[in-house]
Amino acid sequence: MAKDVASSPIDEKVRLKSIIGGSAGNLVEWYDWYVYSAFTLYFAPIFFPSGDQTAELLSAAAVFAVGFLMRPIGAWFMGIYADRKGRKAGLTLSVTLMCLGSFLIAIAPGYESIGLAAPAILVFARLLQGISVGGEYGASATYLSEMAGRNRRGFFSSFQYVTLISGQLVALAVLLVLQALLTAEQLQSWGWRIPFFIGGLLAIVVFYIRRGLVETQSFKNADKDAKKASGGWALFRHYPKEAFLVIALTSGGTLAFYAYTTYLQKFLVNTSGFSKETATEITTAALFVFMLCQPIAGALSDKIGRKPLMVGFGVLGTLFTYLIFTSLAATTNAFNAFLLSLVGLLIVTGYTSINAVVKAELFPAHIRALGVALPYALANTIFGGTAEFVALKFKQIGHEEWFFWYVTIMIAISLMVYVKMRDTKHHSHIKED
Repeated sequence: MAKDVASSPIDEKVRLKSIIGGSAGNLVEWYDWYVYSAFTLYFAPIFFPSGDQTAELLSAAAVFAVGFLMRPIGAWFMGIYADRKGRKAGLTLSVTLMCLGSFLIAIAPGYESIGLAAPAILVFARLLQGISVGGEYGASATYLSEMAGRNRRGFFSSFQYVTLISGQLVALAVLLVLQALLTAEQLQSWGWRIPFFIGGLLAIVVFYIRRGLVETQSFKNADKDAKKASGGWALFRHYPKEAFLVIALTSGGTLAFYAYTTYLQKFLVNTSGFSKETATEITTAALFVFMLCQPIAGALSDKIGRKPLMVGFGVLGTLFTYLIFTSLAATTNAFNAFLLSLVGLLIVTGYTSINAVVKAELFPAHIRALGVALPYALANTIFGGTAEFVALKFKQIGHEEWFFWYVTIMIAISLMVYVKMRDTKHHSHIKED
């Protein structure tokens, strides 16, 4: 692979402003995506009334998974768009689609008003958001990695997950505020719509922020004719090893991430027996510490390489996932639940903090956004998007522990990939001049 060359001539103030701007947009994108999961406990009966909480959550989780089905399409379409038109253009388009999806959910009537059309509207809105997030990951991972500079690429690219987690924390914070201000009946009746309106409005703000970003030097330097060749066929024909490597290294990491984030809140209520409010507080506190650890781990990767962190995640995840979840299922103490959740998230940090830069460093500029986005989206759809559904299905049939083993096995498979792959820090395709 091509070695990195001299650092980018981009002014440091412009670099920092661009990274902050790109990250802020990423935060709003992921807030809009995760607010669905954060408020599922309240709106699931509105769209899927059945009288059984697990069945209602299962239906809502299925829609969450459906949104993931569009992520490969969004990754393919907007990955090509970002490779041909620029990272800035791709980021702007993705937030526009997310805005539309959020407003649509906010105004969607319930099942009692329009019957089956209600969940149909919900599904359509999630499809729009799935396309948006599918393109967002590749565009933002590529933009931050290219804008970061050679010596701080791990540190600055880690802010993709800082803002991703921040989006989730903001969603949970909105939930905590609404839980404090509204009754449970008000939240279930109409209060759950408020966060979707907030997300739509924030997306409009981000649209204007992203229009003011500068383009990366790496994209400007890419061959114009090569940019035109970006496409799904070109990716898997010319870079099959790299594309399948992204799928393999993502599978265990993304499953573990969704198990310890979006599913954990339901697990603490539905299995551990905590109240919705306590489960939200536990999840929020653990995620906040998790968020702070991302740039620390990213900076560490700039010193020792990317591979040691990923191998660490693989080893610890394989050894302790089953133990953590079984201990969480048995605990009735909120502080112990917080500590166990945090341990799981700290293990996952070895993947989340550097996965964006590792993927970006695998591909040349003319096909980088697509190379990062499409294989990742495929793995994310198969393993991340179905995490809640699989977990709840196992619980419904009386074998919840099977999910713990499932996560463990997938982390172990990814571990084998981490051990065999080269360290992308020392074999990077990102050229900055």
